[in-house]
Amino acid sequence: MRCEIIAVGTELLLGQIVDTNSSWMGERLALAGIDSHFQTKVGDNRERMVSALRLALERSDAVILCGGLGPTQDDITRDAIAEVMGVELVRDDSVAERLGAYFEARGREMPRSNLRQADVPAGARLIPQMPGTAPGLVCPIGGGRDGKVVYAVPGVPYEMRIMLEGTVLPDLKRRAGVSAVIRSRTLRTWGTSEARLGELVADRIDALDRSGRATIAFLASGIEGLKVRVTAKAEDEQAVGRVLDEEEAHLREILGDLVFGTDDETMEKAVVGMLGERGLSLAVAESVTGGMVAMRITAVPGASAVFRGGVVAYAGEVKHEVLGVPPGPVVSREAALAMAAGAARRFGADVGLATTGVAGPERQEGRDVGTVFLGLHREGESEAHEVRLPGDRERIRQYAVIALLNLLRLRLAGSRLPVVPRN
Repeated sequence: MRCEIIAVGTELLLGQIVDTNSSWMGERLALAGIDSHFQTKVGDNRERMVSALRLALERSDAVILCGGLGPTQDDITRDAIAEVMGVELVRDDSVAERLGAYFEARGREMPRSNLRQADVPAGARLIPQMPGTAPGLVCPIGGGRDGKVVYAVPGVPYEMRIMLEGTVLPDLKRRAGVSAVIRSRTLRTWGTSEARLGELVADRIDALDRSGRATIAFLASGIEGLKVRVTAKAEDEQAVGRVLDEEEAHLREILGDLVFGTDDETMEKAVVGMLGERGLSLAVAESVTGGMVAMRITAVPGASAVFRGGVVAYAGEVKHEVLGVPPGPVVSREAALAMAAGAARRFGADVGLATTGVAGPERQEGRDVGTVFLGLHREGESEAHEVRLPGDRERIRQYAVIALLNLLRLRLAGSRLPVVPRN
């Protein structure tokens, strides 16, 4: 079973919107055991949409059309599908009633243009999930329940995902006769290069290639580190879960403290969890990062149990007067040490963190752009590290945040790994 994805919208071609829908759908198709060899973007032009759809149907068994199901004149996905099917659009009264109820429940009058969304190709069936005003469609091509098929889903990511999980993927698996379960688990790492990570895991990859029980892939996520994804296939959820558990254990043994979380776990979530487990409280003093550390910490649900507060000490006099930084350069190891200790003291916290540095665009106090000092104070002891971070002003600041959080994570774990990635 091959399924092709066509993303609809001129805004995608113009770069006004990044097409994250296709990448998400591609991943879900792979996990469902459905081959997907092509992804296409096409603008809001009926002739080109019809051409793209016909080409996709020539080389694939199924097509997912994403977008163009709205109420405006350029929402012509329904029209294009009807032309390829060789049928007319017909008004579905159940959809019209549902649209009316949708607007009535919100105390609004429904624009007549919304009724366009109730026009569906003759012979198509509705996708029962309908979280918004756009109904999804399952459109048979050439007759027969198990023939070729076109699925039409909205471009709104939330609505698309509900329809894909609720109807499209189960229907594709039924058509393909897929009974096995394919699942992935991702280990998130920070502190080494992709090449070094590949060297560390090379023997395990070879072993899996010989056994065929799972596969390993590396995914770069920029400033947030590198991901090691394990994918396994088994007869049911329990069996595939056992394989993933075993492979995660192998990888953690190999990678050690480079791993900070799994799947969607962020560095800040890992840090908040570790602080909570140890009954420790945290405060931060930020200069170069301007509150970004505190923002990421407080974005974690439950952070209030460990986070006491923070101060953005941007001006030199604030560092001296509020945090007790001694006279002298404020972009220095001494300043970072004093800021971390001052934050812990001011907020009555067990742990204090600090950042001070030069994000650019010009040198400061004789320091090159990208020079950052990270400070950590814990249980009466302080340490500071000078790091040289790459990129423009924003990237330097973001790197400083995750490097500081990683420093705290490593020290809470009792690790002496470097605080920034090494080759």
